[in-house]
Amino acid sequence: MVVKICGITSTGDAQAAVEAGATALGFVFWPRSPRFIEPRHAREIVATLPAFVVPVGVFVNQPAAHVKGVAALVGLGAVQLHGDEDVLYAASLEGPVIKAVSLETGADADRIDIWPRRTTLLLDVHDTVHRGGTGRTIDWQAAAAVAARRRTLLAGGLTPDNVVDAIEQVRPFGIDVSSGVERAPGVKDHARIRALFEALNGHYPSRS
Repeated sequence: MVVKICGITSTGDAQAAVEAGATALGFVFWPRSPRFIEPRHAREIVATLPAFVVPVGVFVNQPAAHVKGVAALVGLGAVQLHGDEDVLYAASLEGPVIKAVSLETGADADRIDIWPRRTTLLLDVHDTVHRGGTGRTIDWQAAAAVAARRRTLLAGGLTPDNVVDAIEQVRPFGIDVSSGVERAPGVKDHARIRALFEALNGHYPSRS
């Protein structure tokens, strides 16, 4: 299972996440986010990562040319779209694409099927201000219905205390954790990162 720790802003936090067991790290390139990181700084961090860890860039309604430029500069393994980007926009990008979607209305659920199956969906809370990292959980029952039929990452308020329950109910392809392992936005709590993976490894021994 993919475990992505998002909102990385320092080498120390990246190393703590990798040492604990993260298989993907998220870097937020949207300037309005409290977890924003300059692309050149992210590039320095990515250069220290082992080959098995996928660096993911998070963007919100930014020009495709900018996204492509940052992806090339940093060496991203995937691009995550957390805004109002459409299918045509996503298709114009190179490499794997993750699209954040919400499940708060029937219309949200209907729109999920417009995305091609090669696009991984990230299920998160709808928030037009913060665009993720709110600490609020989503409807796990609705998320499970999506995860049963296509590749899905579960986000939204995941913590060391609820992550096992969330996975048991939703059965996602992977999880995305940000605020649940932080001391402050963009500042990870290394003890909480370790606690998250201890919870996972305690329930899924094969991860160890």
